[in-house]
Amino acid sequence: MNTNLQTPIDYLKGIGPNRADLLRKELGIYTYQDLINLFPNRYIDRTHYYTINQLQRNSADVQVIGVITSLQTIGEGRSKRLVATFKDDTGILDLVWFRGHKWIRESLKLNKPYVIFGKTNWFNGKFNMPHPDMELLEDHKKNLQSVMQPVYPSTEKLSNKGITNRVMIKIMQQLFLETNGKFIETLSDNLKNELKLINKSDALFNVHFPKTQELLAKAQYRLKFEELFYIQLQLVIKNLIHKSKIKGYPFNNVGTYFNTFYKSHLPFELTNAQKRVLKEIRADLGSNAQMNRLLQGDVGSGKTIVAFMSILMALDNGFQACLMAPTEILSVQHYNGLLEWSNKLNISISILTGSTKTSERRIIHESLENGELHILIGTHALLENKVKFKNLGLAIIDEQHRFGVAQRSKLWHKNESPPHVLVMTATPIPRTLAMSVYGDLDISIIDELPPGRKSIKTVHRYDKNRLNVFKFIRDEIKKGRQIYIVYPLIQESAAMDYKDLMDGYESISRDFPMPDYQISIVHGKMKPADKDFEMQRFIKGETQIMVATTVIEVGVNVPNASVMIIESAERFGLSQLHQLRGRVGRGAEQSYCILMTSQKLSSDSKTRLETMVKTNDGFEIAEVDLKLRGPGDIMGTQQSGVLNLKIADIIKDKDILQLARFHAKQVLNKDPNLSKDENQVLLYTYKQLSKYKNIWNYIS
Repeated sequence: MNTNLQTPIDYLKGIGPNRADLLRKELGIYTYQDLINLFPNRYIDRTHYYTINQLQRNSADVQVIGVITSLQTIGEGRSKRLVATFKDDTGILDLVWFRGHKWIRESLKLNKPYVIFGKTNWFNGKFNMPHPDMELLEDHKKNLQSVMQPVYPSTEKLSNKGITNRVMIKIMQQLFLETNGKFIETLSDNLKNELKLINKSDALFNVHFPKTQELLAKAQYRLKFEELFYIQLQLVIKNLIHKSKIKGYPFNNVGTYFNTFYKSHLPFELTNAQKRVLKEIRADLGSNAQMNRLLQGDVGSGKTIVAFMSILMALDNGFQACLMAPTEILSVQHYNGLLEWSNKLNISISILTGSTKTSERRIIHESLENGELHILIGTHALLENKVKFKNLGLAIIDEQHRFGVAQRSKLWHKNESPPHVLVMTATPIPRTLAMSVYGDLDISIIDELPPGRKSIKTVHRYDKNRLNVFKFIRDEIKKGRQIYIVYPLIQESAAMDYKDLMDGYESISRDFPMPDYQISIVHGKMKPADKDFEMQRFIKGETQIMVATTVIEVGVNVPNASVMIIESAERFGLSQLHQLRGRVGRGAEQSYCILMTSQKLSSDSKTRLETMVKTNDGFEIAEVDLKLRGPGDIMGTQQSGVLNLKIADIIKDKDILQLARFHAKQVLNKDPNLSKDENQVLLYTYKQLSKYKNIWNYIS
């Protein structure tokens, strides 16, 4: 191949400094490689030529061959337009231009055959076509003519500066001429043969200038597979390097702590999903590599007991363990949960948060360093330099998306050798996203609820049904249950939110007056101590109703609360609604979630509410959420850069993604260093990608 694809775009014939500058600024195109990877958004099928008498009154783009017989300017001022009479053997059509008259008049040739293309309108008893694409028939026949015309991504600025789609097609044709349409192959023969993929040069030509619908489909499939394959290859390599370089402590014993707990103190029979996940964790801990596992499980699926039993494996092998949670409330909850089990086994456990007293801290620091303290639960306070372990063997991180990478690595360095890491999350991440974003972690999923848990009944009610909803609340309180009423919190309008919350609180206070009813209120403007006081009253059952903004989203466990009412539910995202719903349904009683909205709903809001009413499955909800919001929103900004894809779409192409991951793993299982002859092309491409990160910017 004679042309280097790293050549700056300025050198392509027909571009020049101004256009190059625009392409860089508007589309991020710096090199020939960037240009070849600018894939069309859609295609216009130009296989068919219509005659004027075949035209239909619809909005499709059509192509007609004929001649211009006359030109005239009609109207004055702003309504001035240039009209050409265009005819073929079957009829007459008007071509209309509202701007650029002088230039168009000079460039049009009368009575010469043209191919015109555009959308037609029906006006005053005949068809017209505004601002058609026009080409002399003889030029049309000469061009590198693909039957399907590509439509490239563009911006207003590009169109205004004359870089139209037509110009983009010309630029792309020039690139193919200069490279002879020959591009280095990037996939091995094995992969191409097994998956029946066309080669790279054919794929690139047919994605830009497809001859048929079928060739276009083959080209797109090949390029999507390649893009996703290299993302997966990188993630799997990262995982393998991690396992080979970073040795973990092998936990060979399953000893007294684990067995005693399993035989004598297990509060309930483990589900099959919990047993499967424990097996996966046990295999990791017993190997020589450091465990790096993501444990996903919906709210209430029993992640905590799996975490505790993993901790017991560390203790049985003479190591300490820690569990870090993002908030004090969550830490306290974990601590209380594990304290009861630890006491039965004579295990020493402590909690360290921002509000731990200095005198207590001193004791914790000492007993950690001399090994008397087995388990430490806490918030970010665990990361302080003063916190030193004698031998930390397992670090568990809850709701990890709230911690940055830097914070996690601090935990690692508490030891000579890094501890095993288990990351837990109740935010279901769709499989496709998990494979692309956490592809370097091993993933375990708890996908069944413990026995005895009733699934939460969810209904959608409009504001006009409020009186019925209040009656329902009264009935539930009579049964001795507690109620959450949650108001949305949208930062931009903090004042308005506060007013909504206060208005709501006042109307609830009128309908549920003291002394018969007690109401707690919790919101972002309160001091932490006041928040805690109100939370505690609710937890102890001193108040029946908790009116709150979304501060209660993560981790408050009140088994007696059976009703979750979400006000203005249309203002919440799906995953947030699902998280809030998970605050109830923690006891043995039937629980309910009521989504209150106004009458006016957008179609996305309707989809969200219907999904909530239809299913309790967090993964199904996450898939719908992904379709509605796209990957960037779900992962948050710090990780969405991973998915800056050129042609694939992880939602629509999830089958190709799974196939790509399967093949990446298969290749690396057989040849971890890509050193075999057959994989040289993969190794070369992989190195190129790592070298030119600005092009393939999905190397996270």
